[in-house]
Amino acid sequence: MYAEGKRIRTRHLDVRGLASLRTYGRVGIVVPRFGHSAVDRNTVKRRLRELVRMDLLPGLSRMDLVLKATPAAYRADFEALRFDVASVRERTREREAGTPAPGST
Repeated sequence: MYAEGKRIRTRHLDVRGLASLRTYGRVGIVVPRFGHSAVDRNTVKRRLRELVRMDLLPGLSRMDLVLKATPAAYRADFEALRFDVASVRERTREREAGTPAPGST
């Protein structure tokens, strides 16, 4: 899916999305090490999981997403990650509706 999916980039996330035959959406989270400690990596994963649970999954339907953290995600606070997840949510809704997001590839 990562090679085929439509790409959405934000400052802290690189997201791939692909339409699904299921009646519900799924989200996978990838946080590469990028030379950081396990504690830092787990913090980023916990923040992203919580944001996906609260902000992204409730409105996601028939789409599989993979969120991959960029190196900048390690320096981001919770609100910066929330802004990026909200941006992903809006852009996926536009794609589900069939209208392309401006400037997206």
